[in-house]
Amino acid sequence: VQLQASGGGLARAGGSLSLSCAASGSIFGINDMGWYRQTPGKQRELVASITFAGIQTYVESVRGRFTISRDNAGPTVDLQMKSLEPEDTGVYYCNAQWLGDDFWGQGTQVTVSS
Repeated sequence: VQLQASGGGLARAGGSLSLSCAASGSIFGINDMGWYRQTPGKQRELVASITFAGIQTYVESVRGRFTISRDNAGPTVDLQMKSLEPEDTGVYYCNAQWLGDDFWGQGTQVTVSS
Protein backbone atom coordinates (compact mmCIF):
# COMPACT_ATOMS: atom_id res chain seq x y z
CA VAL A 1 0.00 0.00 0.00
CA GLN A 2 1.34 3.41 -0.97
CA LEU A 3 -0.15 6.62 0.34
CA GLN A 4 0.28 10.00 -1.34
CA ALA A 5 -0.72 13.02 0.70
CA SER A 6 -1.33 16.53 -0.53
CA GLY A 7 -2.59 19.81 0.84
CA GLY A 8 -1.72 21.61 4.03
CA GLY A 9 0.35 24.77 4.11
CA LEU A 10 0.07 27.99 6.02
CA ALA A 11 -3.08 29.57 7.44
CA ARG A 12 -4.01 32.17 10.00
CA ALA A 13 -5.89 31.29 13.12
CA GLY A 14 -9.55 30.95 12.26
CA GLY A 15 -8.77 29.96 8.71
CA SER A 16 -9.20 26.71 6.85
CA LEU A 17 -7.02 24.14 5.16
CA SER A 18 -7.61 20.73 3.67
CA LEU A 19 -5.61 17.54 3.32
CA SER A 20 -6.09 14.71 0.89
CA CYS A 21 -4.53 11.28 0.68
CA ALA A 22 -4.77 8.71 -2.09
CA ALA A 23 -3.96 5.03 -1.65
CA SER A 24 -2.54 2.82 -4.38
CA GLY A 25 -1.08 -0.65 -4.69
CA SER A 26 -2.74 -3.42 -2.69
CA ILE A 27 -5.82 -1.38 -1.86
CA PHE A 28 -8.24 -4.28 -1.51
CA GLY A 29 -8.71 -4.89 2.18
CA ILE A 30 -7.84 -1.42 3.48
CA ASN A 31 -9.82 -0.96 6.66
CA ASP A 32 -9.45 2.18 8.77
CA MET A 33 -7.88 5.30 7.31
CA GLY A 34 -6.94 8.40 9.16
CA TRP A 35 -4.75 11.38 9.84
CA TYR A 36 -2.12 11.69 12.56
CA ARG A 37 -0.23 14.77 13.69
CA GLN A 38 3.27 15.12 15.06
CA THR A 39 4.88 18.14 16.67
CA PRO A 40 8.49 18.51 17.85
CA GLY A 41 9.16 16.59 21.03
CA LYS A 42 5.83 14.81 21.01
CA GLN A 43 4.62 11.46 19.84
CA ARG A 44 2.53 11.14 16.75
CA GLU A 45 -1.12 11.40 17.77
CA LEU A 46 -4.34 10.43 16.06
CA VAL A 47 -6.31 13.43 14.83
CA ALA A 48 -9.18 11.68 13.05
CA SER A 49 -9.96 8.28 11.62
CA ILE A 50 -12.73 6.73 9.57
CA THR A 51 -13.69 3.13 9.09
CA PHE A 52 -14.57 1.48 5.80
CA ALA A 53 -18.24 1.90 6.79
CA GLY A 54 -17.75 5.61 7.42
CA ILE A 55 -17.67 5.71 11.21
CA GLN A 56 -15.60 8.73 12.25
CA THR A 57 -13.45 9.27 15.32
CA TYR A 58 -11.86 12.56 16.36
CA VAL A 59 -9.45 13.69 19.04
CA GLU A 60 -11.37 15.97 21.38
CA SER A 61 -9.36 19.07 20.46
CA VAL A 62 -10.54 19.04 16.84
CA ARG A 63 -14.09 17.81 17.27
CA GLY A 64 -16.52 20.19 15.58
CA ARG A 65 -13.75 21.88 13.58
CA PHE A 66 -12.31 19.06 11.48
CA THR A 67 -14.20 16.70 9.21
CA ILE A 68 -12.78 13.45 7.86
CA SER A 69 -14.24 11.74 4.84
CA ARG A 70 -13.27 8.92 2.51
CA ASP A 71 -14.08 7.59 -0.90
CA ASN A 72 -13.75 3.83 -0.93
CA ALA A 73 -13.55 3.81 -4.72
CA GLY A 74 -10.09 5.41 -4.60
CA PRO A 75 -9.60 4.89 -1.88
CA THR A 76 -8.94 8.41 -0.70
CA VAL A 77 -9.25 10.06 2.67
CA ASP A 78 -9.67 13.80 3.15
CA LEU A 79 -9.47 16.06 6.16
CA GLN A 80 -11.25 19.40 6.10
CA MET A 81 -9.89 21.69 8.80
CA LYS A 82 -11.79 24.82 9.84
CA SER A 83 -11.43 27.35 12.65
CA LEU A 84 -7.77 26.49 12.78
CA GLU A 85 -5.81 27.20 15.94
CA PRO A 86 -2.05 27.61 16.39
CA GLU A 87 -2.13 24.36 18.37
CA ASP A 88 -3.11 22.55 15.14
CA THR A 89 0.37 23.20 13.77
CA GLY A 90 2.34 20.10 13.00
CA VAL A 91 3.27 17.54 10.40
CA TYR A 92 0.22 15.56 9.35
CA TYR A 93 0.53 11.94 8.24
CA CYS A 94 -2.01 9.89 6.34
CA ASN A 95 -2.51 6.37 7.67
CA ALA A 96 -4.15 3.24 6.33
CA GLN A 97 -4.59 -0.09 8.02
CA TRP A 98 -4.30 -3.13 5.77
CA LEU A 99 -4.44 -6.67 7.02
CA GLY A 100 -3.40 -5.57 10.47
CA ASP A 101 -0.43 -3.46 9.39
CA ASP A 102 -0.08 0.31 9.39
CA PHE A 103 0.98 2.18 6.28
CA TRP A 104 1.98 5.82 6.22
CA GLY A 105 2.12 8.57 3.68
CA GLN A 106 4.77 11.24 3.64
CA GLY A 107 4.14 14.01 6.10
CA THR A 108 2.64 17.30 5.06
CA GLN A 109 3.20 20.46 7.06
CA VAL A 110 0.34 22.48 8.50
CA THR A 111 1.29 25.78 10.09
CA VAL A 112 -1.26 28.03 11.78
CA SER A 113 -0.16 31.52 12.75
CA SER A 114 -1.78 33.48 15.53
